[in-house]
Parts: sequence; structure tokens; C-alpha cells
Amino acid sequence: MELTVTTKRDNALLDRTEVYFTIAHAGSGTPSRSEIKKALAGTLNAKGVVVLDWARSEFGATSTRGYAKVYPSKERAMQLETPPILIRNGLLAAVKKEVPPAEGAPVVPAKKEAKPEAAPKPEKPKEEPKAPPKEEKKEAPRAPAKEEKKEPKAKEPEKMEAPKPAAKQEKKAEAPKEKKPSGKKEGK
Repeated sequence: MELTVTTKRDNALLDRTEVYFTIAHAGSGTPSRSEIKKALAGTLNAKGVVVLDWARSEFGATSTRGYAKVYPSKERAMQLETPPILIRNGLLAAVKKEVPPAEGAPVVPAKKEAKPEAAPKPEKPKEEPKAPPKEEKKEAPRAPAKEEKKEPKAKEPEKMEAPKPAAKQEKKAEAPKEKKPSGKKEGK
């Protein structure tokens, strides 16, 4: 791991040294934050606290660019830096928020080691929403035109017919389809 300081700037107003750097790490992965901080402290001969702001690996290359700040004391770093940066650098402990239970909310009991087996509760049957009954068109019974034709002929076996017209009407009622023009499509 080879560290090169790209830019070094002394910021007297904020009492810190700001450093832009590049690390070449051929043959190994991206170095950790602690490794980068140790390398910066060694290179800059820092007597104070090194705060690593960001470090980004370059795509397709074995190098990492970054930005760090060197403060003369931990107290000065705590005054100026934001809490997320301090937590990342190990200067501030992460605060875990304890959410008090809301008033009127049920209290969740602590997890028990062994739960007694209880009889399964009977499930309530789910009620399906009832659709309003569809009005069907009733066809008037047709009067036979000629009764003489109803007599079966001995030579031809009778054919059983399914109510095909009713099935077609149901399909039409369910999904009306748009008719497309049957003309030829023109290409580009």
C-alpha cells in the first residue's frame, strides 16, 4: 500500500490540516479505514487525531482517493465534526434509541424459552363479497313450426346438441373486444 498526499492545506480558522490523498494498493483489496488512518498518521507525522472523512475506490483501478482532516486534539475534533463522521472514526459511540411504548399500546411480552403448545384456534371462514346477480336475457320458448319433423327417422341416429348459442352469449357478455380494422399494415 503506497500513500501519496495529493493536496495538503492548513486551515488556521478551524485549527486543522486538510489532506486529499491517493493510495495505490496493487495486489490487495481496498484498505480499511483504520489502515488508511495509520498510514496517514505515519506519512504526516500527525501528533493529534486523524479523522477520515471519505475514501472511494476507483472503478477498474487498484487505487483509492480520499479526504482526511488532522486535528491537534480530540476535543477540537468533537467540536467541529458531525456525529456520523465521529462514529465512523471511533471517536463517538453510536447511540441506540430506546423507544418507550406508546400509551394505550399493548405491551409485548419478552420472548419465552419454551412456548406451551396450545390447541390451534379455529379459523373463521372468510366471507367472499357477494356480487349482485346478473340479469340474464330470457328467450321466449319457440313454438315448433312443424310437428311432423319431430318424429325421429329410423335411418339417421339422433345427435345430441349442447346449448351452443347460450355459451356464445356468455362469452360476449364477459369480455367485449374491440374490432381492429382488417386492412393491410403498411411497412416503413
